[in-house]
Amino acid sequence: MFSVIFPGQGSQMVGMGKEFYDNFDLVKNLFKDADETLNFSISKLILEGPNDELNLTANTQPAIFLISYSIYNVIKKEFNIDLSKAKYFAGHSLGEYSALSCAGYLSFSDTLKILRIRGDAMQNSVPKGQGGMVAVLGSTVETIEKILKENEKNLSIQIANDNSEGQVVLSGKTDDLDRLILIFKENTIKNIKLPVSAPFHCSLMNKATNIMKEEINKLKFTKGENKLISNVTATEISNIEELKNLLVEQIENRVRWRESVINMIDSNVSHFIEIGPGKVLSGLVKRISKEVKIDTINNQEDIKGLKI
Repeated sequence: MFSVIFPGQGSQMVGMGKEFYDNFDLVKNLFKDADETLNFSISKLILEGPNDELNLTANTQPAIFLISYSIYNVIKKEFNIDLSKAKYFAGHSLGEYSALSCAGYLSFSDTLKILRIRGDAMQNSVPKGQGGMVAVLGSTVETIEKILKENEKNLSIQIANDNSEGQVVLSGKTDDLDRLILIFKENTIKNIKLPVSAPFHCSLMNKATNIMKEEINKLKFTKGENKLISNVTATEISNIEELKNLLVEQIENRVRWRESVINMIDSNVSHFIEIGPGKVLSGLVKRISKEVKIDTINNQEDIKGLKI
């Protein structure tokens, strides 16, 4: 059995998807529709840059979705590979929206619009420079949780992403993160400050939660073909109402990616297909399990080699 997975923020690059855009009218039309839906040329930004503009969260989120959705449709319509046979669809943070749109829960245009709003809301929840994120490498979630618990009176920091064995990302106020880095130094725990402009997936995103709650309730969801795995629970989503609630909760909650992958494997998934720019999730899945097969789809050659 296989699962289809979709990447989140950090996978973007100028020129992503260009091979598909150049070779398929289907993709050119999706890019054109996206420009019209968003009232600006996201296609030009993706294909030509500039990089710093593409990296703005309000642009990054719909851009990555557009590439993932385009590649998914090329696989399905140009290569006649039926990915709807997947046991699960899942995505990392914004990738969860790519998953639910490709699985038929939300229309292409509504997904673009909501990701533009989501990116903008997350970007503006905290004044620039007042929040950030730190990746902790080579340690366990349990060790990090223990350190955070011991320092909870002085530091307001949360686990934002439990990505894989040995990769945990933290979010919080910049000053608190700086103090935590000193504690890590004392404990010889390796960490890297991430080049992000906001502290995603923590309680500092509360303003974004309120905006998304209102906006998600305006959307028309339909029951899709495939089962989705939630970032918040790492388990299967059972109905539309639950899906809507979890998409709101996802803004301030930990992305349980490691647990999601383990739960899919425990449900007999032995093959993961990553669809979208880059290969971040493929790398994480490899760290979680050496036993599973992984395909990363970035170009036509990758599709030609895909066997399900």
